[in-house]
Amino acid sequence: MWYMRQAGRYQPEYRTIKKQHTLAEIVERPELCAEVALLPVSQLGVDAAILFSDITTPMNAMGADFEIRDGIGPCLESPFRSSSDLDRLSLPRFEDVLSHVGETIGLLRERLEIPLIGFSGAPYTLASYLVEGGPSKHYAQVKGLMYGDSSMWHRLMEILAGAMAEYLKFQAGAGAQALQIFDSWAGTLGKHDYEAYVAPHMQGLVEEVRRGTDVPLVHFGTNTGHLLEAISATGYDVIGVDWRISLAEARKRIPDSIAIQGNLDPTLLLAPWPELEKNAERILAEAPARGFIFNLGHGVLPPTPVDTLRRLTELVHAYPIGN
Repeated sequence: MWYMRQAGRYQPEYRTIKKQHTLAEIVERPELCAEVALLPVSQLGVDAAILFSDITTPMNAMGADFEIRDGIGPCLESPFRSSSDLDRLSLPRFEDVLSHVGETIGLLRERLEIPLIGFSGAPYTLASYLVEGGPSKHYAQVKGLMYGDSSMWHRLMEILAGAMAEYLKFQAGAGAQALQIFDSWAGTLGKHDYEAYVAPHMQGLVEEVRRGTDVPLVHFGTNTGHLLEAISATGYDVIGVDWRISLAEARKRIPDSIAIQGNLDPTLLLAPWPELEKNAERILAEAPARGFIFNLGHGVLPPTPVDTLRRLTELVHAYPIGN
């Protein structure tokens, strides 16, 4: 088990660091970045660490100048709206331009006794930020491009899929032992659109990463219950599901060869302990005896008490799954 966003704003230590450094500054300083990633390992007793970074980190290296705005998320002053905008993106050698990421991974591997997970954004989610210019409610701009200029759309997706494949292979080469791809906004698409406009590029990304590494690949998205079969067909080893679908239902729709990760509603971490305990045990009772990773259905929320996460970790580790 591990928790998405297990290093971050709910930790007093992180909030202290954040008063002195921006997220980008933390990522660019390997010793500090490793310190942040290690905090939940010692505090919570989780079974994996995840690289502390952001999905925009490789995008900025490619020429998309994202700004992370507090309370909003990644924002782009000049969104991508025409074919000529694609010329703003380049494919650098991530080993060179993001050498600090590789150094952070090396430091973590030296200090960890548990696996380290690397990650990237998925092409559709990254395209959404590029085209919308930031978080969106209806994704009208990105869907408008998808429907109205399929040539530009597929070119953009090919660029992003190829770049993220290289970025993920770079992380694996530096020492990451698993890789999670965040397609946070894929759930905004219907099944037909996902299969037509996104799945081929996701499959291409997976195939390219596998040409360079054999580490497990994890897919995560929110509100993707209607896409499980389509996501399964793209070749991932693990599929994360959120709280909107039960593990029992997900297991019926995801092939047995693919592990499942999930799926506690993170708001339950703010509930009284008996309610949290009841829901966690319900999930564990539905969990398969093999091929299961306990996690949240999304990231840890800032008001979450550290002690609650520690107590939940102990409950999960003590639960006799499969008995």
